[in-house]
Formats: sequence, C-alpha cells, structure tokens
Amino acid sequence: MTDIMHSLADIVGEDYVSSQPEEIYFYARDPGLMPPHEPDYVVVPSTVEEIQEIVRLANREKTPVVPMGAGLALTGLIIPLKGGIVIDMKRMNRILEVNEGARYAIVEGGTSQGQLSAYLEKNYPRLRHSIPDAPPTATIAANVTIHGQGRLTQQRGFNSDMVGGLEVVLPSGEVCKIGSCALSFGWFSKGPPLPDLSGLFLGWFGATGIITKLAVKLYPRKKFRDVEIFVTDRGELVPDIVYEITHTEMAEDVLIFTQPMPLMFRDNHHVSFYITGDTDEELEFKRKLIWKALDRFIKAKDGGFMGIPPAMKPTLLEMPQRSASRLADVKRGGGFEYSGPIIMVEKYPECSEKLKELASQYGLAYSGMVRVIDGGHSMMFAFAFAFNRSDPDMMENTRKALKEVSDFVLKVGGVYWKPTVEEQRMALENMDPNTRKLMKMIKENLDPNGIMNPGNWEFIS
Repeated sequence: MTDIMHSLADIVGEDYVSSQPEEIYFYARDPGLMPPHEPDYVVVPSTVEEIQEIVRLANREKTPVVPMGAGLALTGLIIPLKGGIVIDMKRMNRILEVNEGARYAIVEGGTSQGQLSAYLEKNYPRLRHSIPDAPPTATIAANVTIHGQGRLTQQRGFNSDMVGGLEVVLPSGEVCKIGSCALSFGWFSKGPPLPDLSGLFLGWFGATGIITKLAVKLYPRKKFRDVEIFVTDRGELVPDIVYEITHTEMAEDVLIFTQPMPLMFRDNHHVSFYITGDTDEELEFKRKLIWKALDRFIKAKDGGFMGIPPAMKPTLLEMPQRSASRLADVKRGGGFEYSGPIIMVEKYPECSEKLKELASQYGLAYSGMVRVIDGGHSMMFAFAFAFNRSDPDMMENTRKALKEVSDFVLKVGGVYWKPTVEEQRMALENMDPNTRKLMKMIKENLDPNGIMNPGNWEFIS
C-alpha cells in the first residue's frame, strides 16, 4: 500500500493524493442511502497523461479505480465498493473550445454544468446546452455517462444523445477518440456515419473507461421563455394530455409532478410545459397552439390551467430548478433518494398510484417528478422519498419502498435509470441472455483485470 501511495505521489504530486481518514471518509459516500465503502486512496490528476499512468499503475497492482465527477448521482455509482483509488476529476475542468457555427463545446471530464452555463452566458449569449435539474457542480461527463436528462430532453432525447464526441482513457491506459474526432478535426458527431462506439462508455458508469474530454452539442438560446401548468385530478388522462402537447411540437420541455403538499397540490396532477421564442408573437403562437390542443379537456371539465402567481414564476423558470431538490429537506434531515425508471408515458397512471401506495404503506413524504423524453417516446418517472438521516427507521422504510419500486419497474415494462448495484443485478438477471452475454464480452475485453469501478455492471459467472 505504501508503494502505491508513493507511486501516486510521483504521478500527480504529494499535494494531490491522500489516504488521510478525513478525506477517505468524504469519498466513501454519496448523498443517497447506500452504505459507505472507503477507498484506499484519493487522487486528483490534472492531465490525461496522469490518468493514463494511474490506470497503468492500477493494472499492475490489480487495484480498483473509481472515476468521480461531483458525486451527486445518489445511487452509489461513485462509491468505491471494493476500495482502491478514487480519481476525482475536478482539476480537469477546462472549456477547450466553443464552435459557435457548428454549435458544440469541447470540455474536459471534470467541467461542471454551471461552469459551462456561465461561460456560454458571458461569451456566447445566443447558445445554451441541456442543463439537468441537479446542482451546478454536477459534471457534464458524469451526466452523460448515466444518460442524464435536462432542459432540452423533451425535444432532443437524453443528454447522452447530445454528445458530439469523446476522448476516453481505456482500462489499459490507452487513449481512444470516439466519433468524428477520431478521423476529423471536428467534434460534431459521436458516431454516425461511422460505427457508433460511444455506447461502449455511455451508460457504463465508468466501468469501461474514463472520459477525459467530450463535445456537447449546443442549441439556440431564445430571448424569451415562459411556463404554463395544466392541472387535472384524473391521473389516467395525463398520457393523453402529454400526447396532445408533444404533438404540437411547440414545447421545449414537459414536466409532470404530483405530491401531497402544499394542500392545493393534493390529489392533482400538474403538467408543466415550457415554451421559448425570440419575439412575443412567437411565444404567443406556441402558447395558443398548445391551448387549442388541450381545449377538449377543459370543455369536458377534466382539467384546466393553473394561474401562476408572478412571485412563483421565477422559481419555475430556474435552470437548474432548485425547487426540485427542496424535497431533500422536507423531513429536516437532508435525506432524499429516488428510483427513476424510464418507461412509456402511458404507464403514468400505474406509476402515480404505486407511488401513493408506497408512501402510505411506509409513512413517507413523497413526490412524483416526471420528465418527458424525446417528444413523448418515453418518460423518466421519479419515485422520490424524503427522509431524516438521524432516523434509522425512516431510512429503512425508504429502502424498503425503493426496493418495491425496483420490483414494480420490471413488472410494468420499465428500465432502470442510473440503477443501483442491486438494480443492475436485477436488470442483468432479467434481460435477454444474448444481450447479457454481449455486455459481458465487452466488459471483459475492455477491462480484463476488472479494475474499473468494480461492483458496477458486474458479471458473476
């Protein structure tokens, strides 16, 4: 162990490697429910070459490596389940290039969402990227690695669909470029018309390589942005309402929430849609088209628009929307976790009923938070529960509720979004056997020593 410590210090410098208890404590956990697991070392590299040397050292010593962004995923994806070396990417946070004409930015693997957002606002005010509803410290690379979703997901798909290219340090220590950048000076495509190899890394939670650079697609930033909320007390109608809104192709983002507090929200389902435009006329045109599409629900007295007080609108228009994380302190204990299956929009009624059933059964504060994905092809339904970290019974009840969510998701045809280790195991056990065989082949060929974030997408013979 002492030899590894000295070797890491030789690579990054003594100031950027630690095995001290106070730092090991911090890197052993995330904000979710998974029990902590301590790493042996924490290292903070500043270059691709340093990451290469760390990975080669880990291979020689058969020591696990866990790449880390901001550690905000909640589901244990950066907890070092088998010890080893946590690689904190925070020093590799440069914005390397913005191509305004081709609308993409190239950033290093530790660049945060807030950093890019602020940079674009200052230097390229007509451009924006898809921002998740996570704290601004969340990193872009980690978000796409878990197929993150953000403020353009309804129109464009997952944030990982908006990647324009990758640079990855493989488990062997070699550097590989993925997409058009492997052949061209432009980072405009992660695959097509070449074979799309990005799937070897996106969704794998750092178990197949470490993203050191990536291109993220940028989109027009409109001058005006507004939000409307359509409310119904009939959950079974929500899929039809979403279908009508997305059919207009006028909404930038479509969210749904259902929760018991404040009392004005109880037993209702709120469908929020966001519209953007460069003129008031454009905004009004889009608004009227969506109003017209929802007119039949109003006439049938099955729903209507909620008036939004002027003081409330800035909160709803925040990017990221901080109100989404306020559930974390409802119980004054700083605890919050959710299971976020990706599922067809038509399953919304079953999901919302299951959420209320579990909250009642286990006595939990809850919220159902939904983002529509890719024009309504699917949705992310977050079964979100708040708990007090000083109350072990409440934490255990939350674990039980989330376990039931995991079982429920497969029964109703959903797939796990950023799955926990247990959900990964369930997914592997239930998927097509030849798909599982193919995934195992990929993992074993890329990482024959099994050093990359072991425990995640682990194939047990």
